[in-house]
Formats: sequence, C-alpha cells, structure tokens
Amino acid sequence: MARCRECAGRRLAFASARSAVAYDLAAKAFVSAWKERGLRGLAREASDVVAEVVPRPRTDTITFVPPDPDRSLKRGHHPAETLARALASRWELAADKLLVRPRPSPPQRGLGLADRRRNVRGAFRADRRVPTRVTLVDDVYTSGATAAAAASALRKAGARHVDVITFARAVR
Repeated sequence: MARCRECAGRRLAFASARSAVAYDLAAKAFVSAWKERGLRGLAREASDVVAEVVPRPRTDTITFVPPDPDRSLKRGHHPAETLARALASRWELAADKLLVRPRPSPPQRGLGLADRRRNVRGAFRADRRVPTRVTLVDDVYTSGATAAAAASALRKAGARHVDVITFARAVR
C-alpha cells in the first residue's frame, strides 16, 4: 500500500490510516457540533459516511481512542467510541474497549507535530492482551500522533496489525 507524504519514511505503529472526508470547513463545523455542542446523533451520520467511503476492515475487533477523562466528563459523551460502535454494528464486527488513558493529556489543538507526539507519548495502554488484528477508530486524524501512540499501545499488548479509521483527516 502506498503511503502519503506525511507517513513516507516514518516507522508507524499502524499499517494504514483511512478517513472518509477531508477536514475542511464543512467537516470542522460537523465535528464541532458533534463533539463540542453534544449533537450525539451526528455519530450515526458520520458512520454512514465512513461506511460508504472506507471498505469494511479485515479485523478481529474495532476499538477506539479512549477519551481524556476531563474532556469526556465535560462533553458527556465520547465521539470516537460512538463512531466505533456504530461502525462495528454496521459492519457486524465486535467492538471492544481495549485501551485506557492512565493520565490526562493537554488538548492537541494548536500544537506542532513534535509537541503533539510528546503530548501523547505513553498516554495510552491496553489493560489486557488484545487480538491480532485491530481497527482503531477516532473522529479526526490531524497529525497522526494520537493514532500512533494508541496503535503503539495496542501493539505492545499483542496486536500485530492495526488499521486506523477516522471520520475526517487534516490534509496538508
């Protein structure tokens, strides 16, 4: 599989990263309404778009990037988990919470790539052995730092193949 410019030449903990839409102004407004304004029903719409664009993964289970406890409490929901569960249901796959966030991390918004990587280094861990093939779901893929850190934790816990699926992807 060909790699994008951003991923070319880097060792990554995940095998692929697929997104349904570019993180443009329309996608940003959609994600903001979904995440920050609590319009939880948008998760179903996001899963419809993802399922239309991204092929059903060959995987043992679908999991999601765990939320920062403070932000999750403030929002009252977790978009990545809702998206993961909706996709699992649509694709008739198992959905399982495989990762925990043992420590809070500051928001990634506004940070450069190196700071983003430092910010999430060690931020995730699996609380048990995980299946061999895992699909990791998040709402937005910006720099890949969060996906890489979460995939790394899955690999340390036994995954041999991790694919990442997100609703939107920042394109530089």
